[in-house]
Amino acid sequence: MSTSIYDFTATGIDGQPVALAQFKGQVLLVVNTASACGFTPQFAGLEALHQSYGAKGLAVLGFPCNQFGAQDKGSNDEIASFCQRNYGVSFPMMAKIEVNGSGADPLYQWLTSEAPGLLGTQFIKWNFTKFLVGKDGQVLKRYAPNDTPKSLEKDIEAALGI
Repeated sequence: MSTSIYDFTATGIDGQPVALAQFKGQVLLVVNTASACGFTPQFAGLEALHQSYGAKGLAVLGFPCNQFGAQDKGSNDEIASFCQRNYGVSFPMMAKIEVNGSGADPLYQWLTSEAPGLLGTQFIKWNFTKFLVGKDGQVLKRYAPNDTPKSLEKDIEAALGI
């Protein structure tokens, strides 16, 4: 049974394994993303958080997902290119995953059990659901898709101790 986010390994958008243990001691913002969603412009805000707080210990991790309205149909290469070209994304992007159902990535199974949604639901409602994870690898808070990256700054600063 997983006890922290550091117990998981993701697959980078380049196909290489990414041991989340490499982020030990950092604050993480884990986001399921999509390239063709009404919330897609949040990539700019996520990149702004990465630029503002990255050197202070924040790591933003994007996980593309095509489960909501088929809004991320492209290949991992196409998604990476889109994010870089349109939003200058330089934070780590992972390979496309499922976040709900029987094929849900184990990381997302853990995140949703640690921080259930409204009325205790353990599924992701839509693209750009965000999870803030503390330096100890434990989930601090879950945010709805319509919570803008900028609105998370106070919680991020508190988690970073700044």
